[in-house]
Amino acid sequence: MRPFRELRVAEAAHALVLAVYGATRSFPREELFGLTSQMRRSAASIPMNIAEGSARTDNEFHHFLRIALGSAAELEYQFILARDLGYIPETQYDSLTKDLTSVKSMLVQFMKRVRTDDRQRPTANGQPPEASE
Repeated sequence: MRPFRELRVAEAAHALVLAVYGATRSFPREELFGLTSQMRRSAASIPMNIAEGSARTDNEFHHFLRIALGSAAELEYQFILARDLGYIPETQYDSLTKDLTSVKSMLVQFMKRVRTDDRQRPTANGQPPEASE
């Protein structure tokens, strides 16, 4: 188990959520239950899955990190849509996209580390997983 509050990727994802909430405050009122809600849920899903996965085994954690990465991809499209609808200016789109790209990169790197850690752990018979297969 890893304390998620100590993970840089969780901190970066939380900062992204705050930025998304800030950006969506100015969206049209009719989008409250549409794009505003979707973007906020996609953004919040990233650190929520990191937090939930951190309390699981490494294999399960890797699964939750994949879900977080999927939410990040969904959010990436939502940024494009918000920009193209004129809800966010190009400069804000660029900033949000840069932050999202950073979080996605951190997630991918962390997923590799979690997977590697899991493969190096001894199995019940005391052997590395590769040796017991």
